[in-house]
Amino acid sequence: VGADFGRHIRRLPDGETGRRADWIGFVRRNLGRNPAFEKDTDVAPFQFKQWDGKVVMEWPLLRFVSGADRGNVSFTTGYAEDAIASYALFARLRSDGIIPAHVRFQVCAATPLAIAYMYITPKDRADFVRVYTTHLIGEIETIARAVPPGDLAVQWDVCQEVLMWEGYFEQPPDYQRDIVASLAEIGNAVPAAIELGYHFCYGSPLDEHCVIPKDLAIVVDMTNRVLGALSRPVQYVHLPVPHDRTDEAFVRPLGDLTLPAGTELYLGCIHADDADGNQRRLAMAQRFASIAGIGTECGWGRGDPQRLDAILAAHRALIAS
Repeated sequence: VGADFGRHIRRLPDGETGRRADWIGFVRRNLGRNPAFEKDTDVAPFQFKQWDGKVVMEWPLLRFVSGADRGNVSFTTGYAEDAIASYALFARLRSDGIIPAHVRFQVCAATPLAIAYMYITPKDRADFVRVYTTHLIGEIETIARAVPPGDLAVQWDVCQEVLMWEGYFEQPPDYQRDIVASLAEIGNAVPAAIELGYHFCYGSPLDEHCVIPKDLAIVVDMTNRVLGALSRPVQYVHLPVPHDRTDEAFVRPLGDLTLPAGTELYLGCIHADDADGNQRRLAMAQRFASIAGIGTECGWGRGDPQRLDAILAAHRALIAS
């Protein structure tokens, strides 16, 4: 990435390698070993489905064990440990000129509600979110002490909240208010000297969506509400455009997006082996909003590794156009 389009990028993540290769699966495994939790045998296992109803995975939901001190549960996620180790490699590559000097190291993390919706039984979610939020904020604080703020960007990956808004999960009362409050809390916890971004998406198990969105209206609404609730600046937001949507109707809601000064919009419009479609998706979106950057819909981690060259080529082609 540094060699292909280093001069075009401002931030570079470490690729969520090793234990984080399945995004939040490693958190589920850690929770399964945490003595504060047990399987909730009173509710059905959770079925993780993609858009067509295909069950990708199934697992039991977890609950707090009886007598657990819910406000003082400790977690082992490794976000800080991995970020600090990855930054050392990033800094060496940047020193060697492989990564350009202006590029920041980007830390990506799943939100508290992502873990709660996927792995915690509904009756215990509120207590879990409170204590897990404290843990995540602590991880960010640890990273911020180890990595110079001017070298760092934090991106919150917002997936399950989008799915909740879309009705993928059973919607509890006041779910929209709770989502906005949670996303604002973890955003405000990032020190002001560190860049902040939000990536909104529809999931990518088996490299396919959990929900096929009608248009961008829901993620635009969520973006407006979250940015309005924050007390610190946001450097960018990223919104996705599916492969088969080159039409005006899908991107028209971008006209309702109200980004503060200094917040840039990145469009997830790039798909492999579709140069014409990539150009049309970008051009259509530019009719309704100023697009500062481009990328794929979601991360590359759940895709076929054999397609990586095609993904890189698609970026180069759209940049060149």
